[in-house]
Amino acid sequence: MRPYPIEFREKIIEVYEKESISIRSLAQRFRVAKSFIQKLIKQYKETGDIRAYPQGGSPEPKVKEEQLVDLVEIIEANNDATLEELCDLLEEKVQVRVSRATMGRITQRLNYSVKKNSLRRRKNK
Repeated sequence: MRPYPIEFREKIIEVYEKESISIRSLAQRFRVAKSFIQKLIKQYKETGDIRAYPQGGSPEPKVKEEQLVDLVEIIEANNDATLEELCDLLEEKVQVRVSRATMGRITQRLNYSVKKNSLRRRKNK
């Protein structure tokens, strides 16, 4: 859902300041949630600003760009390693622990295919 436009927010604050109206009545009048009015008024009183806060975003990746270079070296040196082994090797080299799933996503993004080399196949060699 998109944030309400600044003009709409200004109109709500204007009505709130001019009229002695309850928050519930104000919410019904503008057909918005009571909690939105409460948060808007609180934000206005504390900061004087009524713009919407930034929304969303994703967390920073655990493995930084310079560590990806180390990971590529690890993958090329150990091309038969499983994802779990790559996780262990990466942790040893750069002290960053990632899950097997994360390692899988990273290797896909780097266009490396990691062979499924199970313990049974290694014993047969």
